[in-house]
Amino acid sequence: MFNPDKFNWRIFNPKEKIPSHVSIWLLDSTSLTHKLKEKYKDFKVNVISQKENNPYQCEYQLLGSTQNHGVIVREVELLGNQKPVVNARSLIPLTDDTRDILSIGSRPLGEILFDDPDIKRGHLEVGSFENSWARRSTFTIGKTNLLVTEIFLEALYA
Repeated sequence: MFNPDKFNWRIFNPKEKIPSHVSIWLLDSTSLTHKLKEKYKDFKVNVISQKENNPYQCEYQLLGSTQNHGVIVREVELLGNQKPVVNARSLIPLTDDTRDILSIGSRPLGEILFDDPDIKRGHLEVGSFENSWARRSTFTIGKTNLLVTEIFLEALYA
């Protein structure tokens, strides 16, 4: 779907000039799924791919140790008004901690990650590439880190 290595990733700096119509989405610490459901009555998840694959090097660094574990790469489009508004890429190491998550089908991953108080979110990084903005953060389930990357598409701001 996209190559995260192309993005310039960093911890957000408040002095950075991010357009306000982008920052209200990019810097929000609540569930993106919830926010999209408020904006779009027909919100839907289109699963493009969910299979074992090799993450990019920059993703491995954020996941931490995944030795002896395969990694499921889940790529989805989040749709509003029947158009993609966000592309998301999630890395889910195959462990006992993540077994239940892998059977969610077309349910939004955000529903699970934000509804379970035992799942902790790590720091938020922002990324930019040409005119595209993205964010990514880790979520910890038990002893396992997941990585969720969200790329905000122009249709979201319309």
